[in-house]
Amino acid sequence: MTRARLGKKVPPGLSLDVEFDLAPGVTALFGRPGSGRTLILDLLAGFATPTTGRILVDDVILFDGAARVNVPARLRQVGSIFQRDALFPHLTLRQNVQFAAANKPRLERHRRVAETLDSLGLTESGDSKPRDAAPEVRLRAAAARALMAEPKLLLIDDCGMEEALVTQIRGLTKAPILLVTRDLDLCCTAAAQLLVLEAGRIAQRGAPVEVVDQPDSVEVARLVGIPNVFQGTVAALDPGRNTSRLEFEHFALTGPYIKGHFRGDRVWVAIGAEKLAVHGGDEPAGVNYVAAPLVRAAERSRCVRLEFAYGITADVAREEYARQKDNQSWQVEFPASALRVL
Repeated sequence: MTRARLGKKVPPGLSLDVEFDLAPGVTALFGRPGSGRTLILDLLAGFATPTTGRILVDDVILFDGAARVNVPARLRQVGSIFQRDALFPHLTLRQNVQFAAANKPRLERHRRVAETLDSLGLTESGDSKPRDAAPEVRLRAAAARALMAEPKLLLIDDCGMEEALVTQIRGLTKAPILLVTRDLDLCCTAAAQLLVLEAGRIAQRGAPVEVVDQPDSVEVARLVGIPNVFQGTVAALDPGRNTSRLEFEHFALTGPYIKGHFRGDRVWVAIGAEKLAVHGGDEPAGVNYVAAPLVRAAERSRCVRLEFAYGITADVAREEYARQKDNQSWQVEFPASALRVL
């Protein structure tokens, strides 16, 4: 079992208070800069000391504030791949990897180094110095060195790592991996669990796709990049028809029945930009069609983002935008099933 309960007060005001378990595989830690992500990695690695709490890795206590146990970083068997380039500049990439296996018998050391370099595509560049290698190659060498030490826990800071490399690393170790990243796509494709960190607290946890699609709060919705977050009033509730009526400043929507609420309650509603549909203003209005002027259209990597008045944002396929770009007026459709009441 790998488990951490961490408390830490850091000037000028961040108070870290988190508790989580790490299962085998990848857990992603996502949050804004300054929310405490890197501090958590430093505390687990032993580079910083918690104020309170307990850290167990593979059922071994590494830190216990009450019992005054604090195992030094060099004895923790916690591997780290951090933003800062920690490779020894005077050694080749191969020698850097060998350094982490210095306590192994010579033949085993050479075999494992060769296997690891080959697994991470470093065989041909192994004799290069770090300064002569591309950033991607240095990152792979740092991963190889961390894995060579056979860590019980592997920490990866936000260092531009791509899905393919995370997948390779996951296949080379049975240790739990805690990955700090700002890339939500990487969280969804590489991680089994997502921890959303907000101001030193875990605001939500769960399967990445579930967290992104079903945020529990306004803060999480905004953190995961949902642009459509509106505060409104519950105008009507009909449990028999399983519907509710929500009124906002510039429009009203019909949604599913909201349990635990009453008429007049103020609520927040979120809906992803990709879940909205757009129509020409001359088309017949349907349920939850909102007439709104188009303010801006911007190309994105996989779609066109349409920004409308009233803070409404929709992502549409390029083909769909090309078909409708000459509309004189617009309607935005909010599917009732996609509305998330927070």
